[in-house]
Amino acid sequence: MGEVVFVHGVGKQYLSEDSLARDVVPELRGGTRLAGGPVPTDDEVSVAFYGDLFRPRGTRAGHLPRYDAVDVETEEEFALLMAWWAEAARTDPDVPGPGEVGGRGLTGWAASQPMRLRAVQAALNALTGARFLRGVVDRALIGDLKQVTGYFTEASIRSEAKERLAARITPQTRVVVAHSLGSVVAYETLCDEKLGASWDVHALITLGSPLGMGAIVLDRLQPEPVGRRAAWPKPLRSWTNIADAMDIVSAVRELRPAFGSRVTDLTVHNGTHMHEASRYLTAVETGQAITAGLRGEHGAS
Repeated sequence: MGEVVFVHGVGKQYLSEDSLARDVVPELRGGTRLAGGPVPTDDEVSVAFYGDLFRPRGTRAGHLPRYDAVDVETEEEFALLMAWWAEAARTDPDVPGPGEVGGRGLTGWAASQPMRLRAVQAALNALTGARFLRGVVDRALIGDLKQVTGYFTEASIRSEAKERLAARITPQTRVVVAHSLGSVVAYETLCDEKLGASWDVHALITLGSPLGMGAIVLDRLQPEPVGRRAAWPKPLRSWTNIADAMDIVSAVRELRPAFGSRVTDLTVHNGTHMHEASRYLTAVETGQAITAGLRGEHGAS
C-alpha cells in the first residue's frame, strides 16, 4: 500500500482524510488511465491529510469565520494577497490591476478607508471577480491566505503537517503528488532527513505550486535556499511541476530556475477552474508523470 501518496492544498479544514480520498483517489487513478497506466489500485493510493490543523476549535462543521478586509492583519498576508491580485490582473482581462481606477478597483466604500485597508478591499473585490474565483466569498479567500501564511509562522502546524505526510510515506512509496500548499509540505518533508533518511521516492509531482514565489514562499522554506537556489530533496529521483497558465496561486510557474535542472516544468489547461486539484489530477500530463514514477523512469514521459 501507499505506492502513491497525495497531499492536498488549502481550504480542506472541514473535510477528513476519508472524505478527501473519495474525491481525489478516483481522479488520480483516472488520470493515470488516460495516460495508459499502470493504474494504481485504491489500496495503492493514500492521502496525507493535515487540513484539520487549520480548523478553528469550537466551531460548527461548515462554518467559516466571518473574515473581512480588516482581518488581513500581517505583512505576510498582505504581501500574498497583493501578489495574487497582480497575477490575476496579468492573466485575466476581467480583473482590474492594482493601479487601475473604476470597475472593481478603489471605488465606493473602499475609497474612504485608510490606504492599506482600501488596497485590501480592492484586491478582494478584484479577485472575487476573477474567472476561477467567481462565487468565492471574501471570508474563504482570506481563510486561504491565513492558511498559507500560517504554515510558515506557526511552528506546530508546520511540524505536524510534515509528520503526517511522513507517516504516509513507506518503503513502498514511489510517487508523491502534491497540490498547492501541499507542495510546500511535500518539499520540506522530503528534505527533512530526520523524517525519511531511508525513503526512495521515484517522483514528486507538484500541481499548482506556489514554491517559486520569491520572498513570500521560496525564501521561507526549510532548508533555506542559498541565493534563491533551493536544495534538492535527497530521497527524490525526479520532479515534475505542472501548472495552468492562468493559475494565480502558482504565479511562478517554472520551478527549474530555483530547484535545479532535474525539475520538468509542464503547462496544462484546466478550464475555468484553474487551481482545482481535480482538474490537475485528470490531466494526461499528470497521469504520465505518475505512471513514469511508478515505472521508475526519470521525469515525465
